[in-house]
This record gives sequence, structure tokens and C-alpha cells, in this order.
Amino acid sequence: MTARPDTLGPALRYSLSFLIFLMPALALAACPAPGEWRDASGQPLSPDRLFEDAASAQVVLLGERHDRMEHHRWQLHTLAALHAQRPDMVIGLEMLPRESQPALDAWVAGELDEQAFLTESDWDRAWGFDADLYLPILHFARIHRVPLLAINLDRSLVSRLREEGWDAVPPEERYHITPPAPATEAYRESLGKVFAEHPSAHYDDADIERFVAGQQVWDRAMAAGLAQVAEEGILAVGLMGSGHLEYGHGVPHQLRDLGIADTRVLLPRESGTDCTEPKEGLANALFGIASNDRFEPPRPLLLGVQIDTDPAGVRIESVIPESVAAEAGLEAADIVTSAAGLEIRVPRDLVTIVRRQQPGHVLPLTVLRDGEPMEILARFPANQE
Repeated sequence: MTARPDTLGPALRYSLSFLIFLMPALALAACPAPGEWRDASGQPLSPDRLFEDAASAQVVLLGERHDRMEHHRWQLHTLAALHAQRPDMVIGLEMLPRESQPALDAWVAGELDEQAFLTESDWDRAWGFDADLYLPILHFARIHRVPLLAINLDRSLVSRLREEGWDAVPPEERYHITPPAPATEAYRESLGKVFAEHPSAHYDDADIERFVAGQQVWDRAMAAGLAQVAEEGILAVGLMGSGHLEYGHGVPHQLRDLGIADTRVLLPRESGTDCTEPKEGLANALFGIASNDRFEPPRPLLLGVQIDTDPAGVRIESVIPESVAAEAGLEAADIVTSAAGLEIRVPRDLVTIVRRQQPGHVLPLTVLRDGEPMEILARFPANQE
């Protein structure tokens, strides 16, 4: 899975893991009021006691829905409260694979500006969600010199472990991460239901098994990264999709298998949406967030291609049917060499230019097709869904 997304949208970029994060949980606890902490049974929690307790743990896990700005603002304030209790903390990020660690180290050290960090970390390929959602957290870590840890794996390695099996991948090539503990039946059932609800799911039992196996690779990788920090006596705080955390499945389950049992799971909950009766075991604490779409970042325009590097520019790996790219006549194997008159050298160059476009604008592109240059006009609709 080497293709790099431009601005396709999260659901297409993450054919496996994003299903869990974007779709509502199968059973949610009753929502706390905005600004209020409650446990999973609905009982109010005192913030000072909550943070005193959380800071005493080995690992604290903060859930999120990746595309919600308010979730990340909540994470930022929770990180600040934890840091006040435990300055000796490390923030582990689902967002980046281990190959991005040098970029994270350079960022915290103040050696990279935002643009350089996003390029060096390969943010758009590795994660793809708008960096503006996460930059306040990254700046918090930089200001306070809190180490940031890349705890995920590149999708190509995840696919390899899922398809070939752990024994087929040498330990040094999988960062000495050990195979995951078997998923609980409740987790498997939950994953199966979420997978079945995906609109493009035409599957059999083997597809579900691959889905579960891929999810467990991510769970184990993130747990292993956090466990290594916790074993050194440092507070490890992990930021990841709530689907990895709910009901003690996923990462908490893998942490227990690695000998890290003293964990806390804290989740945001938007008031007035998808809330049913309280469910024991969902998390250690829930924080109420007001639902208000005006706080969301503007949705970027979509070109509708997957892209990868090429010596001549940026190669188009695939084109989404009925997208702006398809309507413009772009084809797989085309190589984009310029956009809006600017040279395209790496995928982020094209991503940045596309994100600057306005509804109704026309973006001129120069592409190489079968080695011959040609001009293509990509017209963005006045109102893009």
C-alpha cells in the first residue's frame, strides 16, 4: 500500500482502521454535560482527583474521532493537566509510523518549522488528516519539550504482517514488536459489525479475519511503543482513535498482555448525539463536549486521486470515479509536473496547492502521459460535497 493520498477524504484513505474511528460506537455511555467529567456509569468525577489518579498510572490513553477539532482541543487541555502533575511524560502518536521519529525529535528540538516538519514526517501519506487538527498539540509538546513518540507502523508493514504472518517478518524489520494477544470475542464481534456496516463491504469470513488481523497489528504496535516508555517509569500518554480503546479492547488489552495493567482510558463525548444508557467498562472517564459544527476546520476541496513520488514529479496511482480528477481527464500513471504554474516535486506540493483552491476555481495542471507533456484543467465545483 504505497499510494499516497492527496485530499481524498479519510474514509478512502483508511480502508481498515478509520472504519472504527469515524462510525459511532455500538453502545455509548450517557453523555456528560459539556465541561463535565463522568465515569462510564454516569457518576460525576472531580477533575482534581481524576487527574491526580491518572497521573499516577503507567499509561493514559486519550481517545478521539480524528476529524473533530473539539476532540483535539480536549486532548490538548487534558495533556496540559497531566503535564502539571507529571512533567516527566511522553506523548505517543497513532498518527505517525516509527520511520517518522527523527522528524518528531527535530520538531520538539525546534529544528524544523511547520512546513518542514510535515514534509520530513511525510504527514500526508502517513496520516492524511488535516495537520491543523493536531498542530496545537504538537506546539504544546515543542514549547514544553515533551518528547513525541511515533507508535504506529507504516501501512506497508501492517499489510505484510497481516498477510504473511509475524514469523515471516524478521524481528528487526518489525521493530522487535511481538505478535498480538488474541482478540477477545467481544472485540471480534464489535469489529465484525463495524466492518459489515461499511457501505462498500462485500465480504466473506476471510475478509473479516484480515480486517481483525490488521486492527490487531495496529493495536499491538501502539501498545508496544507505550509499554517501552512506561517500563522506564515515565508517564506514557497515547493519542489514538477511540475505537482502539473502548471497553478495554484493542490497545488496553495488548498493554495488559505486555505487563502494563495500570492504565487509564479517557474519552470525549459530544452531548446530545449517539448517547444511550450508561455502559460499564467503556472507559475510566468521559468528558462532555458541546456539539457544534462551526468549530470544525473547513473541509478541503478534493481532487480525487491517490499519488506517489516519481523522479519526474508526482505519479497518479488511481483516480476516483466521478471525481474532479476524473472529470478533468486525469488517468492512472499520469505524472503531474506542475500545478497552478508551480513545479511539483513531492506529493505534499500538490496537496498544498489543491488545499488552496476555492470552490468554482479551475486548477491548471501539466502532466506527462506516456512521456508526452499535456495541459489539463481541473475544475472544482462551486459546492463540493
